[in-house]
Parts: sequence; structure tokens; C-alpha cells
Amino acid sequence: MSFAVNSPPAVRHFPLSRSSVCRTPRVTMVARSTTGVSVSTAAALPILTKLQNDCATPLPVLRHVADAMATDMRAGLAVDGGSDLKMILSYVDSLPTGDERGLFYALDLGGTNFRVLRTQLGGKEERVIDTEFEQVSIPQEIMFGTSEELFDFIASALANFVKKEGGKFVLPNERSREMGFTFSFPVKQTSIDSGILIKWTKGFAVSGTPGKDIVACLNEAMGKQGLNMRVSALVNDTVATLAGARYWDDDVMVAVILGTGTNACYVESVNAIPKLQGHKSSSGKTIVNTEWGAFSKGLPLTEFDREMDAESINPGEQLFEKTISGMYLGEIVRRVLVRMAEASSLFGKDIPDRLRTPFTLGTPNISSMQQDTSDDLEAVGSILYEVTGMDSNLDTRKMVVEVCDTIAKRGGRLAGAGIVGILQKMEEDSKGIVFGKRTVVAMDGGLYEHHPQYKRYLKDAVKELLGPEISSNVVIEHSKDGSGIGAALLAATNSIYEH
Repeated sequence: MSFAVNSPPAVRHFPLSRSSVCRTPRVTMVARSTTGVSVSTAAALPILTKLQNDCATPLPVLRHVADAMATDMRAGLAVDGGSDLKMILSYVDSLPTGDERGLFYALDLGGTNFRVLRTQLGGKEERVIDTEFEQVSIPQEIMFGTSEELFDFIASALANFVKKEGGKFVLPNERSREMGFTFSFPVKQTSIDSGILIKWTKGFAVSGTPGKDIVACLNEAMGKQGLNMRVSALVNDTVATLAGARYWDDDVMVAVILGTGTNACYVESVNAIPKLQGHKSSSGKTIVNTEWGAFSKGLPLTEFDREMDAESINPGEQLFEKTISGMYLGEIVRRVLVRMAEASSLFGKDIPDRLRTPFTLGTPNISSMQQDTSDDLEAVGSILYEVTGMDSNLDTRKMVVEVCDTIAKRGGRLAGAGIVGILQKMEEDSKGIVFGKRTVVAMDGGLYEHHPQYKRYLKDAVKELLGPEISSNVVIEHSKDGSGIGAALLAATNSIYEH
């Protein structure tokens, strides 16, 4: 999934806290107009009204988005390049059943940190006996170094982690260790255990890797360390999340990541993929990685979205991601507030430089301000002052919360429409496979986890689109950090050994 924008790299999960704001902003006395609206905010009202109209997501708009998502999915499955959605084949044909036994490792590389994990599986009776993991930060010089330096660094950390193996973690005799490799960068998958890197994103500029099989790069580095370990499954974080959730719940059919970036994958019938030629699947199913961040049909965009997109390093691309994911919601709000400040005295005579700085206002700030239920919106004022240097009165704070809510509501409802589009496509191909029974959508990512209003808007949109009867069968469930254990489970599922 693509995360690339003209901003510093960010991790997928983000914490939300109101405790980090401690200085109290200066309270400003407010002059009132005859309409009861403060003079300072009156000139900003038309901007808010237009924003709310442009961001509106009534049921017909949501239906159009869902239908267009389903149509684009079909086009992407028919031929490579057939639609905005890449519909990448994962080659994951078998999902965990609970029968998996043994010791399996996972390596999760998706940003400036990577995680190494091991888990001991005990089959249906014992399930996950124990799990351990370590997180390692990648030095800046490695992110801008050579392919050999990066994978040598990763393999060294992995070898050190393996040395600590013991206790409940037991490798059966005469077996080599097996690992699932979660790799969340653009890659052309060629089999379950190989894939060619298309390009680095998220602040990485490693030379010598694009065009190479990343599993081969890792294998070479592990060989230097004398590490007898085999990569049994190469997956992205969305696919790993689906596998991790499916281990505990057989009804999981879709997985969605909503964090700094966003993506979705789902279980598809091999017969429904025209571009899949010559590939045999024992189950008749496979997981398809939609790369839905690139979707663009029928989205209610504002002038602020268009300005932000035009100034990004990928203009015209990843429009769905730019309207629903955590990297962008705060930036859209910031741009709206700048326009309001220019048109009125909303924040006083001068606009602080920090407010004019792109990506100053983060999505965690937006969520925290939406969660302020105090009479004077004290937390809103504190966040505005700490993050942007702006003083504010109560009317200004109320208007800021309205802007935050407008952008979050649009994002959550569009994400919900995207989920329904995937479910619709699945149901159209096999009547009753989704809407006739319990179907679980596994969700992960900091935006979904930490932004309660966004989550509520998403679920409301799903219910509106499907109706109360069908939506009662669709369970949207948080699967926290499922990608790590999911990768290890896929290594087990694709093990060269009998369980």
C-alpha cells in the first residue's frame, strides 16, 4: 500500500493523548453580532457551510462509491491495469485452520521500525502456547544505504533474537526454522515465497533492491549470519491481518488496515480471477490484495483535497487514501483553518507560522479535539495553542470541532462504503456467501483503534447501505496487531513439514 506524500515518514499506528497539552491558552473576549454569532467567526461561516456541503455523504453518494468499488474490483481482476485497483494476487491459497503445530517466526517490515516474533503453536487444543517479539529501530543511514546493508542489519537482529530461543519455544529435531515475512512496500508477488520490489516508499531510499526478489535478498543475509531459516510466506500487512484473524474465527472474509495509510484484502474464488492463468489452488480460494487506496470514483472532494493532492509527490494518485486515512485527515483540517483565518479574525489578526506549515496538525489531534466534551472545550483550546500557537475563544473552538467532525465523518463513511463494495462484489459472485450468514471484517490500524467517532461513522455507513437485517450478519471486529502473528501462521500453513 502506498503511504508516499510530501511529509516526514510516519508509522502506521499512532497514539492519541490529551495529557501532552499542558499550557493554557489565553482566553479572548468575544464581540457578538446581532445574529448571536461572534464577529470573529461570522466571516468563516460560509467556508464551513460550503465544506459541509462538499463533504456530504448521503446514502446515494455512498451507494455510488460502493458500486464503483465493486466494478473497479472486477476490472482489476480481469487484467493487470484494468482499473485503479491493482488487485494483487497474494498466492495465499490456504488459511490457518487451528491445526498448526510447532515453532514459527515472523518478520514484519513496514516502516522505520521492524518487528521479529516467534510463536509456539499447539494445534486445536492448545492454539497459541506462547509468543515473544522484539521491535528494532532502523537507523537513518541504513534507510538511505544499500540493499546489502539493510538486509544484513535485519538478519543480524533476527539472529540475535533466535539466540534467545528457549523455554516453551521448541524446534522439533531435524527441522529448519520457518518464517512469515510481512513486507508492506509495493511488490510484485511471483509466488507465496517470492516477490520483486517495485519501489521503496515511507522514507526509504535503499539502493540496489528495486527489481530484485526481496526474499532472495533476505536469504542471502541470513546465510551470512549462519541462520538456518526459510521464508515460507511473503505477505503484506493486510493479508497477514486476515490470516491472523481467521485463525480464531472461520467467518473472517475481509481485512482492512486504517492507520496512517490504508488497504483492504479479501478471500476470492480462483474462478473469479480471469487474469490468474495456470495457477492451481487446492482450496479453490485465494486472498486478493486490492490496494484500495488508489480508488478514485465518485469521491466527494473539496478544494482543500485538490490543493493537497496537487502539492503531493503523487498528484492524482491514492485519492481514496487521501480522503480516509490517518496521514491526511489532520492536514485537510489544517488547510481549512488557514482559509478561515485568512477570511476572518478567527484566530486574531496574525496567522501563526506553525498553522501554515503542512502536516503540523495531526489526525490524533483531530480525534482528541472531537472527544472533548467539556463546556468550554478546554482541551480543544489547549491543542490549538500547543500545536499551532493559536489563541481561541469558545465560538472559534466550536467551529474548529465542526471542521474536524466534517472531515472525520466523510472519511469514516467513505471507508464504510468501500467495505460494502467489497462485500457486494463477493455476494454478486456467490449468492449467500456473505449476506446469507455471519461474515467478519477484521480491522486493524491506529486510526480505527483510537478514533471512536470515525469508527462510529464507518459502522453507521455500513448499516445504512446494507439495511438492518443484512448488516446484522456483518461483524466489524478489531484485530489488534494481527499482522505479526498472522505472518507466523501463514508460515505454518505453508510449511514444508507435516503438522
